[in-house]
Amino acid sequence: MIAPVTRFAPSPNGLLHAGHALSAIISHDKAKRSGGRFLVRIEDIDVTRARPEFVDAIYEDLTWLGLTWEQPVLVQSQHFPDYLAAADKLVAQGLLYPCFAIRAEIAAAAAAGLDPDGAPLYPGLWRAASAESVAERIAAGETPALRLDMTAALAAVRGKLGDLPLTFAETSADGEVRTVDAEPERWGDVVIVRKDVPASYHLAVVVDDARQGVTHVTRGEDLFAATGLQRLLQVLLDLPEPAYTHHHLIRWSDGRKLSKSKGDMGLRAMRAEGATADGIRQAIGLI
Repeated sequence: MIAPVTRFAPSPNGLLHAGHALSAIISHDKAKRSGGRFLVRIEDIDVTRARPEFVDAIYEDLTWLGLTWEQPVLVQSQHFPDYLAAADKLVAQGLLYPCFAIRAEIAAAAAAGLDPDGAPLYPGLWRAASAESVAERIAAGETPALRLDMTAALAAVRGKLGDLPLTFAETSADGEVRTVDAEPERWGDVVIVRKDVPASYHLAVVVDDARQGVTHVTRGEDLFAATGLQRLLQVLLDLPEPAYTHHHLIRWSDGRKLSKSKGDMGLRAMRAEGATADGIRQAIGLI
């Protein structure tokens, strides 16, 4: 049996809360029980929101929880050329196209519902744009996002998989494994390279999981739908498929999930109020 490689990959745009502790501890303990490797990755491609003090706080909180991880830590903002190289492979397959639409234009034109994150599905405003119109906007100093042509991407995947469906393996908390239909079409023509940074979350995460040899991904169930899209990218880029577990979310009594932006159940604040690492494990159901 191959020893697992797990990872905890927070974004340094706020302080960690109890929900992050659940993901980190499950991933850490899974690796340590099996003689595997536990990695920490800093997902800071959103350079406008990432803060060095939050990176330091992540390390401080994880250390307080009693977790240890391999060095060096991969920091995504140091690897933009790698994500662009992956995007270039998709461009070479004819699967990405430039888009200059802003959010207001998309919202005004959208009529096909919402994506899994609750944003209006992109209505294809630039899908069939001429090379001349694209060149004019670039000449005017505008930078486009690069979107995935979902119809073409699904056709390319069918060409790779044949009659096999696009799926991923989902492992429950009690170890039961089920095969799940990926359903990436729910995302429409999703952004793969943003206008402001040369990557997107979905592209960066599949590149880095492959680069780091991650075999098991544990994260909250709010990212379940994202896994289907990431499986699509893995197939298109010929990247390996990790095993996935999506754990329950820790919520307030009114059903609202925890939020970094609102400081919900922050580990630093809980520590200051006298919480212990074992107490956190107990509070999130791991003891």
